[in-house]
Amino acid sequence: MSADLHDMTVAALAAALRARQVSAEEAARHFLARARAHDDLGAWLAMDEDVTLAQARAADARIAAGDATPLAGVPIAHKDIFVTRDFPSTAGSRMLEGYRSPFDATVVARLADAGCVSLGKLNCDEFAMGSANENSAWRPARNPWDTSRIPGGSSGGSAVAVAARLAPAVTGTDTGGSIRQPAAFCGITGIKPTYGRASRYGMIAFASSLDQAGPMARTAEDCALLLSALCGPDPDRDSTSLDMPPEDFSRSLGDSLDGLRIGVPREFFGEGLAPGVRAALDAALAEYVKLGARLVEISLPRTELAIPVYYIIAPAEASSNLSRFDGVKFGHRAKHYGDLQDMYRKTRAEGFGDEVKRRIMVGTYVLSHGYYDAYYLQAQKIRRMIADDFQQAFQSCDVIAGPVAPTVAWKLGEKSADPVANYLADIFTLPGSLAGLPGMSIPCGFGEHGMPVGLQLIGNYFGEAKLLNAAHRFQQATDFHLRAPQGL
Repeated sequence: MSADLHDMTVAALAAALRARQVSAEEAARHFLARARAHDDLGAWLAMDEDVTLAQARAADARIAAGDATPLAGVPIAHKDIFVTRDFPSTAGSRMLEGYRSPFDATVVARLADAGCVSLGKLNCDEFAMGSANENSAWRPARNPWDTSRIPGGSSGGSAVAVAARLAPAVTGTDTGGSIRQPAAFCGITGIKPTYGRASRYGMIAFASSLDQAGPMARTAEDCALLLSALCGPDPDRDSTSLDMPPEDFSRSLGDSLDGLRIGVPREFFGEGLAPGVRAALDAALAEYVKLGARLVEISLPRTELAIPVYYIIAPAEASSNLSRFDGVKFGHRAKHYGDLQDMYRKTRAEGFGDEVKRRIMVGTYVLSHGYYDAYYLQAQKIRRMIADDFQQAFQSCDVIAGPVAPTVAWKLGEKSADPVANYLADIFTLPGSLAGLPGMSIPCGFGEHGMPVGLQLIGNYFGEAKLLNAAHRFQQATDFHLRAPQGL
């Protein structure tokens, strides 16, 4: 079975582990070997074989004792935005080079409690700021479907690991689309739950009112299993954590889609959508009609305002959150400096990359005296209006469907000199993030240059189970989620 382990879904592998057809240690060794063999993809930032195998042996003992949980022994890897005791935590930045956390993030701890075995830490844009994984301080991750192209960001390493079959499941974070967009570009499944469903404790903060953790895997069924393990209240550590009990998100899988109303926003299908992406989306929507769903045209009139609103609010929160990285408390400190102010300046100039500096400066500007009311306050008002637009739309539909991004993955370096071009790629994911809604991406075909296309599904608050069922039924009828890059 060993040779076939990486082709198994989380659900299938978990079943094989519980039946003791394969051991957790055997699975861990298999995926560690694949990770080393495909290190050129740039997915990994840290691995420790001793740590991983110790966790695997503990999982095997748990299974042998009859204490097997649904995910016992399943290998997983974590985006390097989550702090971990057993692996370095850098957030993809030289500012945190060598940092070791004294505790695990809540999401990491909950998946460990569920029996998952950690393979290590995955590459990401620095402090989760980016749409291409080119802003990592260490190296860019590469799309396994075409290594000359970006995998998407900021959870690019996470998406690469699943797409290249280097890990059956991973964690990611989504601030403005950073789970959904790389999932779409790499042909895998990823879900961002309702804001507050997953604890942010131990997630190195970018924009606190937007950051949310979620799983990425090959199938909606896999994501449902993982989401059930990682979500739940965490009131003592995260004040934004929702007081909602843990939930079985797989409970609706297999329900009929007869009568499901799928909202199709006219603003998502206008000028700028690549023909190949449009064709894949149209075919996916037609498949939903065959499954019994009904398409309903809706409007999200403030879609185009999502980009300026997001790129005011998120940098403002980032400028505040990143002020702690000053060379005094922890992390990088400049070696040569004069006085305290000089140390601050040189430390932050050396430790932060260009994109992080850009967002700090924008955020500090919009929060400054004389500009707060003109920019930040107005952006917050429009954010509320964007959320209201969704509630209006949900009066006539159950879920919303559309593109994740206007194009397929672009070439490495193609947009590096034009940050705004990167920002524009987020136009379809930002509205849902600003509203705090659950959203996911599922593979739905291939577009230009044979690259994967993702279908975005957006649900109303706490509608994750309905979303996952809609995705699951589509995946039962299609095979896009089963396809893998050649040569891996």
